[in-house]
Amino acid sequence: MIVELGHFALCVALIAALVQSVVPLMAIWRGSASGLRVADSAAQVQFAGVAAAFAALTYAFVVSDFSVLTVALNSHSAKPMLYKVTGVWANHEGSMLLWVLMLALFGVMISVFGKVIPVELRSRVLAVQAMIGVGFYLFILLTSNPFERVAMPPLDGQGMNPLLQDPGVAFHPPLLYLGYVGFSTAFSFAVAALMAGRVDPAWARWMRPWVLLAWSGLTAGIALGSWWAYYELGWGGFWFWDPVENASFMPWLIGTALLHSAIVVEKRNAFLKWTILLAILTFSLSLIGTFLVRSGILTSVHAFATDPERGVFILLLLTIAIGGALMLFAWRANELDDGGVFALLSREIGLLTNNLLVVAATGVVFVGTMYPLALELVTGDKITVGAPYFNQTFLPIFGLAMLAAGIGPFLSWKRANKRDVLRRTGWSAGAAALFTVAVAAVIGVPGPAGVFGVFVAAFLAVATLQDLGRRIGIPAAPVGTVLRRLAGLPRSAWGLYFGHLGLAIAAAGVVAVSLWSAESIQTVKPGEPVSIGRYEFTLMDITNTQGPNYQTSIAAVRVSRGEDPVTVLFPERRWYPVEQKPTTEAGIETRWHGDLYAVLGDPDGTGGFVTRFYYNPGIPWMWAGALLMSLAALISLADRRLRVGVPADRRRANLQPAE
Repeated sequence: MIVELGHFALCVALIAALVQSVVPLMAIWRGSASGLRVADSAAQVQFAGVAAAFAALTYAFVVSDFSVLTVALNSHSAKPMLYKVTGVWANHEGSMLLWVLMLALFGVMISVFGKVIPVELRSRVLAVQAMIGVGFYLFILLTSNPFERVAMPPLDGQGMNPLLQDPGVAFHPPLLYLGYVGFSTAFSFAVAALMAGRVDPAWARWMRPWVLLAWSGLTAGIALGSWWAYYELGWGGFWFWDPVENASFMPWLIGTALLHSAIVVEKRNAFLKWTILLAILTFSLSLIGTFLVRSGILTSVHAFATDPERGVFILLLLTIAIGGALMLFAWRANELDDGGVFALLSREIGLLTNNLLVVAATGVVFVGTMYPLALELVTGDKITVGAPYFNQTFLPIFGLAMLAAGIGPFLSWKRANKRDVLRRTGWSAGAAALFTVAVAAVIGVPGPAGVFGVFVAAFLAVATLQDLGRRIGIPAAPVGTVLRRLAGLPRSAWGLYFGHLGLAIAAAGVVAVSLWSAESIQTVKPGEPVSIGRYEFTLMDITNTQGPNYQTSIAAVRVSRGEDPVTVLFPERRWYPVEQKPTTEAGIETRWHGDLYAVLGDPDGTGGFVTRFYYNPGIPWMWAGALLMSLAALISLADRRLRVGVPADRRRANLQPAE
């Protein structure tokens, strides 16, 4: 009964989305004020419906209702409760239900917390949100019904992919979808602005909080997925340039450019058309990512669907949404005034340069991701575009974008003083160069690319701290004044500094693990030592035991440095009898400078075991930097200026003469 109610609630959500997408636009056309209020009410009904549907599916997983096909194919009665719950979205049908739940959540948040947005603009935004929702509700109900029943229910389910039975993956999809789907708000604001034929600083201020929230979620989701791959897959790496990894990375890159471009619109009323285009492209790349994961075109641990029919449906939705938005942009863009006059040396140009570099880097990733798929479709040939391509093309461009990010705060709005910019940049560049030379002298930096990477990470960190120091008066102002200025900095400024520092720290981690990691793969017997850099790994013994729904072999690996013991690692090799699949659990000891990492492989039949031992310097810095970037967006989101109306409008209203 609950399952049927869930199906009915999903149909109610579809009807509410249809009403939300049509009635407000009709009301604007007819000038009906009462019709505009329907958008808010419909958004709330839609969210209630899809939330009820999601709760019903969750109930079916929790009670192991194997009469539901999705539950029978993706769950098992012996699974721990955490993975029964997370199993709701660890499959195609449930993850699509989570997708529309997030879409409806953003819609209802706009209706509840967006009261400062003029009702006509808010109604247009909610109508566009609902149009997206209608397409995906139809996709779910027609091709991916999560409530489909089984005529002859099995006694037990087939279980869930063991690789997904992990706390990291439990929270990875919701955070990822918070970003993926959250960027739909930017798309909706862009299309709504094109409908109205007006973009201004107020529009950017109303849009930016939703972009910040989505960007924060996507940053955390990508980092969590990378962390899961690092410790769960057992290959010692954190990024493989997998097409599905790239599918989430591309909207993050364009979303980063969108955030910075929206600031220019808000501060200087410039780059209006460019910002609209970035808003459309950001969500378009999210839709392309959805297509890659669910079309059956890819084979990946990240991919859910393998049914080409579903892929055709999503491709149709993608064509309508992206094509329609770009056609509207082509039609109405000339009516928008780009405004804002500025010199060649200005913060506006600095942000535009950074934008163009980030967009170029995204283009490199897009070509490397889509070219093999297009080639296979046209010729049938299968090729792989791997890390060498991305390292040689993406990294230099993104490195330049990081340099631009460091220089940008030194530039003034409208017109910057050339001498001041050169002086500040020179101090940061000199300090970064000295640091790079010191690292090369003490540790050694292999190759020009390594030198460039160390310099870029150091430059961005130093430049960010230098600009913060200049802003609070270091070293000229007294300590008391410095502290007062520090405490008085707006939260958006803290978001800027924490975001840039987080990127510098994460980049330093990537550079460190890329340049100085050490690894060894071998077959060893208990008691045989293996040297990895300055450390010695020794397999001590193997213990076989039973987990909640798996059998496991746990190794004890002693790590020492010379005669001094450092730690003991406990890598596992698990076997899931229901799914008939093995997994690995790496043994990891995290220290401030890096990770000691051990993986247990297959036995060789003579008492030895295949093992992988690593020393990965800088890895903790990557996670810390990503966390800092995600928190930076939330700190900026907490800035009061993003939660109130436009002061200029109120001031003008107060200056009107009394009648």
